[in-house]
Amino acid sequence: MTEIGKINQLHIVKDHTAGIYLDGEDLGEILLPNRYVPENCAPGDLLEVFIYLDSEDRLVASTDFPKVMVEQFGFLEVKQVNHIGAFMDWGLPKDLLVPFKEQHTKMSEGEYYLVFTYLDPITNRIVATTKTNKLLGNIKPELERGDKVEALICDEREIGYTVIVNNKYRGMVYKNETFENIEPGDRIDAFVKNVREDYKIDLQTTPLGYKKVDDTAERLLITLQQFGGRIKITDKSDPETIKEIFGMSKKTFKKTLGMLYKQRKVVLEENAIAIVKEEKE
Repeated sequence: MTEIGKINQLHIVKDHTAGIYLDGEDLGEILLPNRYVPENCAPGDLLEVFIYLDSEDRLVASTDFPKVMVEQFGFLEVKQVNHIGAFMDWGLPKDLLVPFKEQHTKMSEGEYYLVFTYLDPITNRIVATTKTNKLLGNIKPELERGDKVEALICDEREIGYTVIVNNKYRGMVYKNETFENIEPGDRIDAFVKNVREDYKIDLQTTPLGYKKVDDTAERLLITLQQFGGRIKITDKSDPETIKEIFGMSKKTFKKTLGMLYKQRKVVLEENAIAIVKEEKE
């Protein structure tokens, strides 16, 4: 079944001066304009396309995909506001409309907002809403500690960042457990640390347990190599210095360093650490 507002795989039916027509099944034939037509394609070929209504409300296909699909959350910029509503940049020629009635607060040009995109059941137009509170946190997450998830970064708070997890749930990534630069609008991989009784999810950006140590061990060794195999930092160094150079907390650094020392991959000097040099035969 061909779906408006989502990616579909459709067969080419025929050529046309304006482009090529695709078999939209129950939606009929759908034009893929010339600027999107791949080279050397022919009737019968299968193409992956996004389907939406153009400025004249005609079904049209595109091989360029938007920043957010129907039934997804996204963090988008307002390009224009007029008497109809706010129009957002979602990566396609026709901007995404947020009608006034779907705005939680009045939207302003140039600002970024969290939106949920949906298909208007009457017009088949793709529109969005900023009234997202009612769309999240109403069901118990089917997730367990350690599960890998996708997190959409939303608002920055004093303790961390609010996120949307797997396009379904509310969550939080705490700053003291984040060792990379992130900002609202980013989509990152994260790992479930805890599912709270209120159904909100605590996340961290590194894997839990031994897998985390393995990942950080590789990062630590690579960083040492970049400094020529030796650096004047120890497990007693300032936490901010450790975070800036190695991208990890002091606690994780000490744990990782201890593991590498036991494996005889690093040597601990009085005021430095160094990679153990392999003995030549």
